[in-house]
Amino acid sequence: MWETILSFHRLRDRRASTVFGKWRTESRARLNGEAQLLAAVVPPRGYFPDFLTPSQEGAEPFGLDVGMEALRDTPADRVHAELELLAADRTRQRTDRPVGQRAGGAGKAGATLPVALMEGRAEPLTRLIGALRSYHQAAVEPYWPHIRASVEADRAVRGRALLDGGTDELLATLPPTIRWRSPVLEADYPVDRDLHLDGRGLRLQPSFFCRGTPVVYRDPSLPPVLVYPVTNPGAPVFAEPGPWLGRLVGHTRSAVLSSIGTGCTTSELARRAGVSLASASQHASVLREAGLVLTLRHGSSVLHTLTPLGGSLLRGGAPLTLH
Repeated sequence: MWETILSFHRLRDRRASTVFGKWRTESRARLNGEAQLLAAVVPPRGYFPDFLTPSQEGAEPFGLDVGMEALRDTPADRVHAELELLAADRTRQRTDRPVGQRAGGAGKAGATLPVALMEGRAEPLTRLIGALRSYHQAAVEPYWPHIRASVEADRAVRGRALLDGGTDELLATLPPTIRWRSPVLEADYPVDRDLHLDGRGLRLQPSFFCRGTPVVYRDPSLPPVLVYPVTNPGAPVFAEPGPWLGRLVGHTRSAVLSSIGTGCTTSELARRAGVSLASASQHASVLREAGLVLTLRHGSSVLHTLTPLGGSLLRGGAPLTLH
């Protein structure tokens, strides 16, 4: 749900064209009116309603369907309150805009959606959920293996930091827009605000489509979540096999792939697979070209992790089941 909403920001943001330019062109070609509806509740910048990215604490299994059902179950009074905040934020932005600068409109169909939602009727919420699902299928789902691989690689880096140095080391490795100054975690943010955990845990959520500053819920009573950009995501691509597939045949490379496990450095990979450091680096490079491995820098070394495609290959194509 976070990736779906944040990707809609990127769809209308002309910055970072190197990373998102081709994705924008491909995604827009697959859209069929969904953007008009979503623009009514997701502005190009600033506040968007918290209910669009529902907390899934305690939910099992996780996933888009669970998120959509949680969105459908949002109490009507909460929808009304958050849309009023959205309207107030938009009014403030129009007031602050220089003379002669116009705001982008959502179109007639989109403009009526917030009003209908605030009236508490079920039909407008069903329309919104349908638009979100169709948009996800057009702009996020085709690139999901790449998105998931980037997020999992970031999680591996944070997990390694946690094992090496505990919570202090983990928080110190977050992007430069986030600074750990015990006992306070500071983050660059569009407005000045304090979020007190009051004994609650903080969920760190790496995101492929989050860019620049982190994102948090506006409502401080919701379970605390800090959404931050993944490290060096690279341009989103389709995960399609290519001529590299024939290069993967061989016992040594299979051993290298299986040795990566939940993540390792090049020296650890060499030791696990029983090959030289140079050989481990070369094999990891070929696996990375094949889309089976993702490599991120971790301090003075690099950390290799499996992509979903790499994990699926090791399992003989069987899907990964989480319990």
